[in-house]
Amino acid sequence: MDVNASPCLREGFGRKSFLQICRNSRNHFGVAIPAPFPDVSTQPDKGIEIGDRESAPLEQNRSSLVLASYNIRYGVGSHLISSGLLRKIGINLPRPRPEAVAQNLKTAAQVFSDNRLMPRPDILALQEADKETGRAGGQHVAGRLADELDVPYVHVGAGIPRGIQPEQREWWLNFEEQIALHDPGDTGVALLSRIPLRDIERIDLPWHECPWRPRLAMAATIELMNQQVRLFNVHVDPHGPLHNQHQQVEALLEQAESFRGPRVIMGDFNTLSNQKAVEIRKLMEVRGYSTPFPTGTPTWRGAGLRFHADWIFTSGLGVSRWGVVKPLNVSDHWPIWAEIALPIGDFQLADARDKSAHRP
Repeated sequence: MDVNASPCLREGFGRKSFLQICRNSRNHFGVAIPAPFPDVSTQPDKGIEIGDRESAPLEQNRSSLVLASYNIRYGVGSHLISSGLLRKIGINLPRPRPEAVAQNLKTAAQVFSDNRLMPRPDILALQEADKETGRAGGQHVAGRLADELDVPYVHVGAGIPRGIQPEQREWWLNFEEQIALHDPGDTGVALLSRIPLRDIERIDLPWHECPWRPRLAMAATIELMNQQVRLFNVHVDPHGPLHNQHQQVEALLEQAESFRGPRVIMGDFNTLSNQKAVEIRKLMEVRGYSTPFPTGTPTWRGAGLRFHADWIFTSGLGVSRWGVVKPLNVSDHWPIWAEIALPIGDFQLADARDKSAHRP
């Protein structure tokens, strides 16, 4: 099949399942455009990489499903601001980088599997999941973590440009280590899943000015006791004013609302102020989503600051438990998780016109 001539690509992924690779891209005027260069739409796989493991079918008598989301910060550690300051004077920690990242991924895998700090996740959404970049010590973060957990993964690359100097960031966002100008690696989002995934989709979000800031989401469908559920994993841009983030979330919601069934939107919304947390939550609730996390729940920290950056929102699903895994120090974020009660009740689409914002 000529995948360049076909809007979607179907392949096998797990027993009794298939995937459908699609791609959606919009600029901030709402007009369909190519993604930030390099244009991943020219790639046969649309920037989507699928691990070679197979998922086991979901047990039919289980009473819950555990979802987790983690901005893993390419496995480099929790000291974003202090490491950024040291880098300015020529000290780039941790060293040696490949071994440090590998050990951090082992530590994360233990937390995600030993059922002590959190229940073992059935599906884990990752953001800042670098693929063989220098700053990640050449590690494929999603692939290496999937190996440690013995689960399949799907990684969607951001499409970072090569050889182009990034624009200057706001000073308070300039502590992150950049991917080198000619680094052959990439960053992106990923899903690690013990349950077969299907209809996997790349969603490029509205982006502004600097090509070094492409933001994206990914989507996939799972089937739970004859009920399909659509999952979205998103990494929202922290740069610029609040309306930039609203444009990205609105674009994702537009994609999500084309699915007529229960939905989960989770990831790093980069709500790095109380106002941003309140407003993004209000936007999601007006559109029929809910979250068990109280506004202001710390999920990111740096230099004594604490912000509620990461969220799990659901529509048509009930959450029985939730948590933040604060002892884990593999990233400047902490993992968050939510346990979905099964079986899923009858799903009714919320009418956003009749939905009022909940108290944040």
